[in-house]
Amino acid sequence: MSAATSEFEKTPGWLDWDPDPSKPSFVPPAGAVDAHCHVFGPASKFPYALERKYTPCDASREQLVALRQHLGFARNVVVQATCHGADNRALVDALEHSDGTMRGIAGVKPAVTDAELEALDTAGVRGVRFNFVKRLVDALPREPLAEIARRIAPLGWHIVIYFEAQELPELYEFFASLPTTVVVDHMGRPDVEKPVDGPEFELFLRLMREHSNFWSKVTCPERLSVDGPPDYADVVPFARRVVEEFPDRVLWGTDWPHPNMKTHMPDDGKLVDMIPRIATTTELQQQLLVDNPMRLYWPEETA
Repeated sequence: MSAATSEFEKTPGWLDWDPDPSKPSFVPPAGAVDAHCHVFGPASKFPYALERKYTPCDASREQLVALRQHLGFARNVVVQATCHGADNRALVDALEHSDGTMRGIAGVKPAVTDAELEALDTAGVRGVRFNFVKRLVDALPREPLAEIARRIAPLGWHIVIYFEAQELPELYEFFASLPTTVVVDHMGRPDVEKPVDGPEFELFLRLMREHSNFWSKVTCPERLSVDGPPDYADVVPFARRVVEEFPDRVLWGTDWPHPNMKTHMPDDGKLVDMIPRIATTTELQQQLLVDNPMRLYWPEETA
């Protein structure tokens, strides 16, 4: 069956998450936040969206908490993925059972009501994600994003955007016009076979330099790397450059349970061990893993 018609069957060829990741050698600072991860299903309780492009394996909130404890983190930011569409029930369920240790990024449609936005806010949602990766969406959501950005401003939420580097030139001016805080997933997915000081990555850095409302996640080396595991060495120069140039506007996360992976499934412990290679001092690690995500997602505890 296709992903659009199968009720529970995982998309063929896509790997399950690692149930036994290594224990990382790097010990995160106290209060560290995994600021990009997901919960999927379980489909029997929280069905996947009919319009989805893929069907993942189930990855529950309980399994996410177990991973967090294993890796030495204290909190999570759970991001709604396209497989659940604008049905945020699995996300809200995770937030409401987290004792305040999780915040969320929702998926919404233009028809969302103010009452629904307020209910999501009460549950712990602090932003909305929009996907501009053409292979994952049917249409680029420019107009819906602009309208939602206006409506979420009173809540103090931000926008998360997901795009690939080759798409940035046509989207640059639109992104630059957004009035809210904007968090870019995975450094805008740079092509790591191109130079870190080349024009393509420089355009992303320009966006960050000229627009102080932009933040970046230095995440997903397993998706960006050509060299591959366990070191993902070709991604390190890109992530380190972003961390060092914008130390107060960067976030890190596992991307667990790593949906859509076909060639290998990363070891989450090894991903944690990459952190000192991209944030090379204790000060940078503190900003990346604690200070920045707390300021963005738990500002009431940092005021």
